[in-house]
Amino acid sequence: MVRHMLSTATLGAETLRRLVDYGLAAADGSLTARPLAGRTVGIYFRKTSTRTRTSFTVGAMKLGASTIAYGPNDLQVATGETIQDTARVLANYLEVLVIRTNESVAEMEELAHQDRMAIVNAMSDNEHPTQALADLTTLKEAFGRLAGLHVLYLGEGNNSAASLALAMGQLEGMRLTLVTPPGYGLPAEVVARAQALAARHGAAVEQHHDMAGLPRGVDAVYTTRWLTMGVKKADDDWLDRFRPYTITPAVMAEVSKPQGTVFLHDLPAMRGYEVLDEVLDGPQSIAFRQAYHKMTSAMATLTWCAGGDLEAR
Repeated sequence: MVRHMLSTATLGAETLRRLVDYGLAAADGSLTARPLAGRTVGIYFRKTSTRTRTSFTVGAMKLGASTIAYGPNDLQVATGETIQDTARVLANYLEVLVIRTNESVAEMEELAHQDRMAIVNAMSDNEHPTQALADLTTLKEAFGRLAGLHVLYLGEGNNSAASLALAMGQLEGMRLTLVTPPGYGLPAEVVARAQALAARHGAAVEQHHDMAGLPRGVDAVYTTRWLTMGVKKADDDWLDRFRPYTITPAVMAEVSKPQGTVFLHDLPAMRGYEVLDEVLDGPQSIAFRQAYHKMTSAMATLTWCAGGDLEAR
């Protein structure tokens, strides 16, 4: 049995919790099983990557799998072979294919039209589900729980923000406030879907654009790179619109609670733009631990997608 991971929206609350707990088990050394022994994982990255590509490669090896890497021009889709034919062929060799692109998830959905090889969305233009799993794993490790946590997200409503909103909307007691530059927020349909999930699951997701209306006493402040994958904005004045959303020590002091608030960043960082060094390298930052959990959540993802039991550790 294979399972595809294309969006956090379709995982369900129980699976999300199990994936997070499996990632924590991988981090604390209590994970002893090698559920991918004798299997092969393909790593097909059409765009640059430091953390995600490395985390899936190392995570697969830790689970006992062999890996094969493909660059953007290595497969015959670059010369005209159909996606469907490529999927039928690769399914003869691979148990899981991990894909990164900066384009639509439609290509991944076409590859998933078979039931022998699991497809993992390691980032598309509209979602980054495995990043959301790393975020949730990091938060649970830091606080010992997810229920009751309030996350403040500042910056562009990009693929990482979308996956986080769709995941948190399914977890009872979690609250996400997105504060984004006008014109650069999450699409209305994504917000509506996340809010519909939240209404059913006892969570809360909201988005606005007012830096003067930041919530106080949040548990975590989260930002991402303003230029996702280095892609330039269409508007010449985009940087002027984004500058007010820089996370500074003053912003952290304004929203932090006395018991302690953590800072998250999915990395890579544009230092001096979305965050200042004093915050990224400061005592509240757990961004580099968050990067470590890219690997533990990759291990959880690979195990689940290959049909493994997340309870068997």
